[in-house]
Amino acid sequence: MCRNIRTLHHFEPPTTPEEIRAAALQYVRKVSGATKPTIADREIFERAVDEVAATTERLLTALSVRGVPRTREGEREKARERGRKRVEREAKLAQRAP
Repeated sequence: MCRNIRTLHHFEPPTTPEEIRAAALQYVRKVSGATKPTIADREIFERAVDEVAATTERLLTALSVRGVPRTREGEREKARERGRKRVEREAKLAQRAP
């Protein structure tokens, strides 16, 4: 999975159209292998981003809601904690290496 695509479902405040479009852009970039389309491919690239964004919006609207909504700060804190643990693991492995 593309690391830059984030969970968008069940946030407070709700996910914005800009966040949905950014995730769609990342997805299309990933599957196409192009971060910037050629002039010849620009129209099809943009249409793909629009279609993925629209599908994503329909998906998020249709999904059932469970539990407490996520917050962006809460998700950032979880990511920082995962990063801290990863650094600790790497440091332990480095100490064990001869």
